[in-house]
Amino acid sequence: MTSAELTTCLWFDGQAEEAADHYLSIFKDSRLGRVGRCTEAGPGPAGSVLAVEFELNGRQFVALNGGPEFTFNEAVSFQIRCADQAELDYYWSRLTEGGQEVACGWLKDRYGVSWQVVPSELLDMIGDPDPEKARRTTEAMLSMTRFDIAALRRAHAGE
Repeated sequence: MTSAELTTCLWFDGQAEEAADHYLSIFKDSRLGRVGRCTEAGPGPAGSVLAVEFELNGRQFVALNGGPEFTFNEAVSFQIRCADQAELDYYWSRLTEGGQEVACGWLKDRYGVSWQVVPSELLDMIGDPDPEKARRTTEAMLSMTRFDIAALRRAHAGE
């Protein structure tokens, strides 16, 4: 692989600028990049937004107004690893505004983009070499929609 940057392109149906602004309002370490507009050549009305570059927590994105042909689904999601319950609750509440809670830390935002809001320690707990700790944590995880870090820790510890 070369040193070329990887940028995630998100396909929207006329909501690229709105979505970029929404994500920029949620992620504290974010910035807006270039905004490309359609010309008389198209593909949309002259002056309308075609694409918006933005960065969230160091990750590059482009929001593209590609039209109604494609929509988001759960096959791709963005994972936010959170250090504590306050951070987890912040992202969960902001991203579910106008969206939908799913299960096991998954949610869909108002644009249909899937996110996983998880404790940073979750993979260590469910992958614990002690099979009982891993089992208890997994059972607790599967019973949750929004994660409760303290409850996951208690399950892991066998309390």
